[in-house]
Amino acid sequence: MKTRTFTAGLLLLLSVYYCIAMPVAVNEIAPASCCFEFFMERIPLKQIVSIAKTHVRCSEKAFVVSTAKGNKICVSQNMTWAEKAFEKQQTKQMK
Repeated sequence: MKTRTFTAGLLLLLSVYYCIAMPVAVNEIAPASCCFEFFMERIPLKQIVSIAKTHVRCSEKAFVVSTAKGNKICVSQNMTWAEKAFEKQQTKQMK
């Protein structure tokens, strides 16, 4: 009887562990954020707090621009001004 209780407890413990670990594994596979709609206007550099590329597995290459007002805006990587803003940010981070 003790062996059966121990085995049931061990299986329950393992089940709980794997249920907790599952969301982490899913996040490792799926992209964190992708863009499906794009802002087509130019965002002034003084309003940009940060700019980051979307995950490589996203279907559309884009930048996510964080503004001073706290907005996150998707911009296509084909936009020249966005590429320059991204490069400028990268240069600042290297200094």
